[in-house]
Amino acid sequence: MFRTDLLARALYAEGAGIARCVPAAVAVPADADDVPALVRWSKREGIALIPRGSGSGMAAGAVGPGVIVDLSRLRHVGAVDTDARRIRTGAGATRGEIDDAARRCGLRFPVDPSSGRFCTIGGMVGANAAGARTLRFGATRPWVTAVRCVFDDGTDVWVRRDAPWPVGVPAVRRLAAALRQIGEQVGGAIPAQALTHPGVRKESSGYAIAAALRPEGHLVDLLVGSEGTLALFTEVELALIPVAGATATVLATFDTLEAATDCAVSAHFDGATACELLDRTFLDVAETDGPTGIPLDAEAVLLMEVEGETAGEALHAVTRLAARAQGHGARAVHTAVSADEEHRLWALRHAASPILSRLAPRLRSMQFIEDGCVPPDRFPDYVRGVRRALDRFGIRGVIFGHAGDAHAHVNPLVDVTESGWRDRVHGVLDHVCELTAALGGTLAGEHGDGRLRAPLLDRLWSLEARAAFAHVKEAADPSGVLNPGCKVARDGDQSIGILRHDPEAPALPAEARVVLDDIERSRTWNRFRLDGIAS
Repeated sequence: MFRTDLLARALYAEGAGIARCVPAAVAVPADADDVPALVRWSKREGIALIPRGSGSGMAAGAVGPGVIVDLSRLRHVGAVDTDARRIRTGAGATRGEIDDAARRCGLRFPVDPSSGRFCTIGGMVGANAAGARTLRFGATRPWVTAVRCVFDDGTDVWVRRDAPWPVGVPAVRRLAAALRQIGEQVGGAIPAQALTHPGVRKESSGYAIAAALRPEGHLVDLLVGSEGTLALFTEVELALIPVAGATATVLATFDTLEAATDCAVSAHFDGATACELLDRTFLDVAETDGPTGIPLDAEAVLLMEVEGETAGEALHAVTRLAARAQGHGARAVHTAVSADEEHRLWALRHAASPILSRLAPRLRSMQFIEDGCVPPDRFPDYVRGVRRALDRFGIRGVIFGHAGDAHAHVNPLVDVTESGWRDRVHGVLDHVCELTAALGGTLAGEHGDGRLRAPLLDRLWSLEARAAFAHVKEAADPSGVLNPGCKVARDGDQSIGILRHDPEAPALPAEARVVLDDIERSRTWNRFRLDGIAS
């Protein structure tokens, strides 16, 4: 399917993030075999391709000019190989569908972002997505055992960890040469630690050159997190693990942010699989929907989860974790060992999103500083610095996130009826960039650079690192047609362009507006945009 009519294009002009851009066209491959022909055409004609799954990404990597390639129809889920603990799926399968299939066989896919019900595995691999349980299981990268790629000349090939690099593919040969050249410069022209942010536990910014250059590294490591800029993914093979025998949860309330974060960054010593921070800003918003049971003068709450092969093991682990919280000064600690009790505690974590959506049309939740991650000992400085930036520019905000990894999500609430609101948005973004750089952090812990953060990388990455990123991009895509402007900015690219919440932005067609508003309200980002839309 290839659509150039305005209505179809408008339906792909927005995603879950802040950006709006009406694309030139929309292509919907019927199967994986459609994609190579599309890529060959784009290279021949010099037309940009922007791969997209559910459009639930926050960094505008799937919104932009060019041809949107909707890969969400590639949603088959293969049989689970229980012996090898592997599953092969189409790039358009959702994380929820994949995990459901695995669980029917007593296995699971342990990477679980909060968007797991609707995000596609292609998008997760593209962004190196993570989630609440990264503390125990890591991000997506190590769980990808193979990826089926369509490279810039239309070559369609599986790249597998357990096999040599397919150097018969021209793009792969060029990437291998580029990595070899970069590797030869590390420790010389390129400082040894320039290609990472030392101490940062989660990273989806830049290319994972350092991971690919490790002795055990592979091309798969470089491809994961590349956001459609090195190749288009049509299928993925994933490693699985057994389901947990039992889980238990701790909710701990703290009087100070420092005490909460000190506890959070050490929670993994007691086997915590997840450790979520809800700071005072989050609790204030949740309280508007009714009493939360959290004291109004509490500064922060931690939600921590443990696993065990048996209920007894989980109980033992949660008891140790509760003692750790008390040792760090928690004023109150509640534990839950039954599914119902755990659900009740975790309901607080999920309380804010529906409330935030009801604040429109005056207040708009604009996630433009929503993915910062810093070294653990700097996390309190980061959270307080973000608060100061929001206060300075008169913008209310909600801060929460994966505290065990020193990773915060921020929802600035912008009053779009006030004059000067755009200047305040830019002011907050500038200050948070400066803060993150000063703390040795990254702007993208798990959501990728996209078009939102690519123009900001000069503030977070050294000149040598950015030159290495550009070298990798040029090697894979010399024609510049694979998601240009994503991850590697071009001259003139701006971090914030047309905002979908801007009341003065050019209106989309009414029919498109109704569909997009319903998708956002119901959070059904994986809904096929063209269902029932006549050409």
